[in-house]
Order: sequence, then C-alpha cells, then structure tokens
Amino acid sequence: MKAIVIGAGIGGTSAALALQRLGHDVVVYDQMRKNKPVGAALSLWSNGVMVLNWLGLGDEVAALGGRMDDMAYYDGHTGEELCRFSLQPVTTRTGQRPYPVARADLQALLMERVGEHRIRLGMRLVGIEDDGDHVTATFADGSTDTADLLIGADGARSFTRDYVTADAAARPERTYSGYTNYNGLVPIDERIGPATQWTTYVGEGKRCAVMPVGGDRFYFFVDVPQPAGLPYDRDTDGAASLEEAFGSWGAPGVRALLDAIDPATSLNRVEIWDIDPFHTWARGRVAILGDAAHNTAPDIGQGACSALEDSFTLGIVFATTTVGVEDALRRYQGVRSERAGDLVLRARTRAHETHAFEPAVTQAWYDSLRGTDGTGILRGIVGNIEGSPVLLGGRLPA
Repeated sequence: MKAIVIGAGIGGTSAALALQRLGHDVVVYDQMRKNKPVGAALSLWSNGVMVLNWLGLGDEVAALGGRMDDMAYYDGHTGEELCRFSLQPVTTRTGQRPYPVARADLQALLMERVGEHRIRLGMRLVGIEDDGDHVTATFADGSTDTADLLIGADGARSFTRDYVTADAAARPERTYSGYTNYNGLVPIDERIGPATQWTTYVGEGKRCAVMPVGGDRFYFFVDVPQPAGLPYDRDTDGAASLEEAFGSWGAPGVRALLDAIDPATSLNRVEIWDIDPFHTWARGRVAILGDAAHNTAPDIGQGACSALEDSFTLGIVFATTTVGVEDALRRYQGVRSERAGDLVLRARTRAHETHAFEPAVTQAWYDSLRGTDGTGILRGIVGNIEGSPVLLGGRLPA
C-alpha cells in the first residue's frame, strides 16, 4: 500500500514512520522549503514519549530530552517560592519519564528516520481527488501523486481539513485563546531556575516559564494576555513586548531570563488559537491528523503528544484491520476524535483559569499554589495521560 502524507512536522513524520513500520510505501510532502520548525520546544509527556518508544526512538529521544525532576511556581513580582514538588509520581504512575525536547531536534530525528529521499519539500497541496480506488494529490507546481490513501498533517490552516469536512453540517472554527506566547531557547542559568526543574513565575494572568531540554538549554515560554492582531516585527520590536509586560517584575529569575533572550537567535511570537472539537476526520481514503484535526492551546502540554497518539492509532488500525482503507480510517477517527477533542477543551479551560480572563478565578488559582504539595497538579497531569490509546485500554496503577 502507498500512502501520501501532507506535512513533515511531528505528526506527519511520526505517521509516516508508523506506516513504514508496517511495510507500506510512504511519501511525505511539505510546503516548507527547508526544515525550519515553528516553535522552540515541546512538552513531551509520558504518553507522547511512549509512542516514540514504540516507533523505535526511545534512546534517541531520551538523549534529546531534558531531565525535568521537579516543578515549582514563584511569585513573579517578589520571587517568593509558592510551591515546589517532585514530578516522580508522573513517571511512577505512567511507567515513563516525560522529556521536554527542542522541536528542531525531534523533527530532524523523525525526518532522518523517515528517509530524506522520501520527503519532498517546497510542495504546496492545492487539490485532492478520490475516485474510490485511489487518491490523487495535486501540488502548486502542477505535479501530482497518486496513492491508496492520503493523510493530512498540514497544520491548523489545513487544506486537507477543508476537503474532509466539506460536507459536514458545521465547519470547524478557530477560536482565539486570548493571549500571545513568546518562546525560544536560552542557555541554562541557575539564576532563572534549577537545571532539572520546570520553573514558572506567575502574576497578573501572565507567566514566565522554563523547562530544561538537551544541550544544556532552557526552553522558555512566556504568556501575555492581549488582543489578537497586534502588529509585531521581530527584527525591529525584538523583546520590547516582553520588557513592557515583565520589566517591572521584581523576581530575579525573571530579570535573568529577559536578559538572556536574544531575539536574533531564538525568539518566536505566536498568537494562541485553537479549534472547536469536531468529529469528521475522514472522508473516503483521506484523513487528517495533528493540528489539522485538533489544534490545541499549549496550556496542558498535550498538543504534540496528541498528534503522536494519532500516529500510534493510525498504525494500530492498519496493522489489525483488513476490511479496507476507508474502514481503517473510519476506525481511526472513532478512536481518536473524542479524546483529542476533550484535550482541546481541557487546555481551553486551563487557559481561562490561568490568564486572568476572570481575575477572581486566577487569584484563587494563585492562592491554591501557595504551599501545595502538588497533589492536585500531578493529578491533572496524569489525568491528561489516562485514556491515551498507547496505554492499550489499561488503567494506570493507583
């Protein structure tokens, strides 16, 4: 069987690997002209790492990942520690340590394993035709390719999603989450936080956070509640928006982080949108995967993990069912759409709680952080992992 995958991101390349492991011929197309991942790093929680283990990449991912032993929250204005606790219960409950990883490192690994000769860059999808026996993709340069199925892992503004949902009663809608995220990579600096800790400074519905990734680096992610569509040019504006938002905060770790950010080296600015959950993921021999199917705000760190779960499920249905391509894609849709949609809504709820859209709600959350042993936070992290298809229906031990 031949498969066309549209999109060479984490979801597309992991899906390609899942199908290749079954012996299928896979070609990946992407409109980017060179490997230039969007976003600096990923929170790979245990469910995402377990999929990568299944794909045969366990040792490599462990080497790329940062060692994140603890989690701590601090008052952004004073630097006062609100709470600090171990993340070991996540590993104990799930059987797998989570690993934050630099997105470029993971994407390069996945692309290398797919095989660069199977990846076509600079190819923008403009047409899909399914005749019932095969599906043909047409690209902007006029070229075509024909296969037995097509998987659209082509992101939040997916062309494939428009094709798949063309006959749906309601088209999926993007929703602005109410804040802008700035992210990038800086050298590990213990003035910001310990090298083995997820460190977060909070206040006024804003946050400055760092996670350790491979190469002695921190992945920083900084949230600023603000309207959508504000002008920004990295070359001219640089980190001025961050100074405006956080320059008055007194926590020494926040100052150290702001001083470490080099806009010319690593600074991304991303307005955070998500897509209302929907359940039409397949049409004939075409299906969608990753952000195309469940674009998720990053507030629970499950966006990339959910895409990896898609790839795992896709591989399992093609390995275990024999009725045909269309049947397998319907089964994939049935397994994935409800759980993925639930994670979208969980992340949306979390964003509302933490970004002061209702100040009293966020203040209550700040108050709950003070002196906590982390039990409730850990329960939420593990709760996002429970129900993952990679657990094969099993329940996590108490």
